[in-house]
Amino acid sequence: MQIEIKPTRYGASVAQRLIGELMEDLTERYGGPDATPVRAAEFDPPNGGFFVAYLDGEAIGCGAWRGHDDAGEVAEVKRIFVSQQSRGRGMASRIMTAIEDDARAHGRNRIILETGTGQPEAIAMYESLGYERIEPFGYYRNEPGVRCFAKKL
Repeated sequence: MQIEIKPTRYGASVAQRLIGELMEDLTERYGGPDATPVRAAEFDPPNGGFFVAYLDGEAIGCGAWRGHDDAGEVAEVKRIFVSQQSRGRGMASRIMTAIEDDARAHGRNRIILETGTGQPEAIAMYESLGYERIEPFGYYRNEPGVRCFAKKL
């Protein structure tokens, strides 16, 4: 089993295909896709990064970070996804490690994220990676099922 996590442009066709699958998954869980406003340029280095995970040459997951503050210290995780058939193999944790390493390399010292109670497996993973609950922020901050987390890098 060969695993690679490669930096990719947000607008690349492979990235857009995986984001489309993510939105389908979120629609099944929550009744609609993630409506958080994003711009492709937010994920360009040095102020962000987008990654695609490959398993034996097949693109099976993705994840990204973007700057969250004007001081350049906080990164926000976005678009974490692993295809249904590839779940349960630790791929999402590997994607998260790549994101954290990249954000740290670009001077970020804290990383935050937003998820929801419809994704209990994601919440469990974030907690296992050392993330701690914080006050809600972002587009869904007033939604009852939102869960936000942070970690020092």
